[in-house]
Amino acid sequence: MTDALGIERASRDRPSEGLARFLGWFSLGLGAAALGARSRVSRLSGIDDSRTAQTVLRIAGVRELGHAAALLVPRRAGWGAWTRVAGDAMDLAACGRALQRRRGERRRRLTYTTLAVAGITAVDLYTAVRVARRRRADGNEVHAAVTVNRNIEDVYRFWHDFENLPRFMYHLRSVRMTGDRRSRWIARAPAGKSVEWDAEIVDDRPNALISWRSVAGARVPNSGTVRFMRAAGGRGTEVRVQISYRAPGGMLGAKVAKLFGEDPQQQVCDDLRRFKQVIETGEIVRSDASPNGSSVQQQANQRPARPVAMRGAEW
Repeated sequence: MTDALGIERASRDRPSEGLARFLGWFSLGLGAAALGARSRVSRLSGIDDSRTAQTVLRIAGVRELGHAAALLVPRRAGWGAWTRVAGDAMDLAACGRALQRRRGERRRRLTYTTLAVAGITAVDLYTAVRVARRRRADGNEVHAAVTVNRNIEDVYRFWHDFENLPRFMYHLRSVRMTGDRRSRWIARAPAGKSVEWDAEIVDDRPNALISWRSVAGARVPNSGTVRFMRAAGGRGTEVRVQISYRAPGGMLGAKVAKLFGEDPQQQVCDDLRRFKQVIETGEIVRSDASPNGSSVQQQANQRPARPVAMRGAEW
């Protein structure tokens, strides 16, 4: 997804999201069929016409509609996929019991139904695991990209000097080089606090890629990669950023930080907006609210946009 300023929030693992949505629509269809055409479903699947069987089929239909509601809402797709797995287990158990009492044509149809349910269970389990892994990764990894109107050599050289990073990454107080490949980082933390760590460059390919990671013992273990590619049509340089981190306090700490507007994904997108302004014009035009992300404090103290004085006339 790309916004009006060209900042792209990279979306990862779209196949698992698409499969989850497909299963949501599939559940919707199954639920509607089980409730609206019970006699036909009973005949095709080998289920008998007893009151108990019809009641179970009706409950299964309602359950499938619940699965559909969960899977078709992105924020609920993770646990929605697992509810389908649980429902599949119930269906397999019911089919197993029913097979013991069926004979002839109904047994053959119910056997096919059981095999179909087993196949669907495998797909549901695969999807649930994929979605769960993606959501765990999304909680600790952010991606974004921007195209800037500068040649790739200038962009790489600017970013390679890590002491430039606080000029557009407002969550950083300072970055100081302590060796050829090591640096000391000080970052702002929620509630006005700060956190420090040492980092090292682990991969450096001129005009192509820079990767770094925090050294052992960092309070906020993190790593990052920035890739530089020539934009199509000679339109400058495309910059792609990937940052992984472990939030202080685990998932609870990440949720609390987001509550106060310190969303890492939003921070990275804001950083790239400022980076584009700095690398192209040498200054940042902003209001007091937007450049530091969407924090409650910043939103409460908005003032008209104005240029931000930068250190030094040249970048």
